[in-house]
Amino acid sequence: MTPTCSRTIALCLTGSVAAYKAVELARLLVKAGVDVLPVMTRSAERFVGPVTLAALCGHPVAMDMWDASFAGEMHVSLAARADLVAVVPATADILARLAAGRADDLVAALALCARGPVVAAPAMHPRMWEHPATRRNVEDLRRQGRVTLVGPIDGAVASGDVGPGRMAEPSEIASVIASLLGPADLAGKHVVVTAGPTLEDVDPVRFLGNRSSGKMGLAVAERAARRGAQVTLIAGPAPLVTPAGVSRVDVRSAEDMHAAVLEALGPDLSRADALVMAAAVADYRPAVRSPGKVKKGGDRTSLELVRTSDILADVGARRAGRRPVLVGFAVETGDRDAIVAYARRKLADKKVDVVVANRAEDAFGSEDNRAVLVDSGTAEDLPTMPKARLADRILDGVALRLRGHAE
Repeated sequence: MTPTCSRTIALCLTGSVAAYKAVELARLLVKAGVDVLPVMTRSAERFVGPVTLAALCGHPVAMDMWDASFAGEMHVSLAARADLVAVVPATADILARLAAGRADDLVAALALCARGPVVAAPAMHPRMWEHPATRRNVEDLRRQGRVTLVGPIDGAVASGDVGPGRMAEPSEIASVIASLLGPADLAGKHVVVTAGPTLEDVDPVRFLGNRSSGKMGLAVAERAARRGAQVTLIAGPAPLVTPAGVSRVDVRSAEDMHAAVLEALGPDLSRADALVMAAAVADYRPAVRSPGKVKKGGDRTSLELVRTSDILADVGARRAGRRPVLVGFAVETGDRDAIVAYARRKLADKKVDVVVANRAEDAFGSEDNRAVLVDSGTAEDLPTMPKARLADRILDGVALRLRGHAE
């Protein structure tokens, strides 16, 4: 975490041997100018002394909701002061309680009462992380959209076993916290994001679709809102939880999405500052939609398809200047060079500013993604990272282009 940041966070330690790493995280945060309010569970005290944490943070450690020396409700007071709540390390137990909305100790109550983002860095034995109950709790937290998970990573844990469950490194956690507390560089901007698949109906029962989960577009919408933007999310049929502060428009087909995008951008495209086309829009639709279910016939059948409108190409052709900033996605199969070559053709043909190029096996269904950011001059290879971090990398480029347009 390199940039200085005059913000306040509540750093909550729970009972894992990885708690010793939270001391280093506290040091990094304080060095970056963050005011750190230390909080510990009684179990965490078995691994880290509260005196150490208090000395680093310059505040006494809060441990008990029922501390008689404190006037008022401690979890409410801490939540009011903190711009962000970080639970580091986050045990399987605290993840379960966060997912259930429990408030049975100071850490859980504080996270439930948080007025800003909540970050959790899981740390546990690999078998605990892979247990179906933990996977369910993690998925619940992701669906709720209230907690940003950092890690865990593959590696050796305290027992000597190796696997997913090792806590992310303090520098990585600090980087995520910095991004969440970072400047609102998209404040006053309107960002339109598309997400998910489109479904092209064959008849009242069947449709043509694709594997897009919508998670990448959702991440872009969430991070843009966190960075201060007014966000319109145009979502195809996918089980997405709308992020806080995001205006959502639900659509079904490519033509529906095309109409919704043009409505959001306005006749002269002046209603938005950026369009991020993360949706996997169908290239073809049935030439005729049957009003009734198509009955089974012989051993073979055929379906006539016609091209759908190319939304991004249409917007690129309509754009007279450099706004809105246009970001397209190219999900392809093949090696890196083939994917980049296709992205460059898409960049030129559709007159967009950036193409996020990746392989289908890296893009669909996972919480992570790996991409190459392709613009007119460069092709920047990014490592595998959570989709929220990739969203921030994409939005960094959008914000830079918008600043350049204003100069």
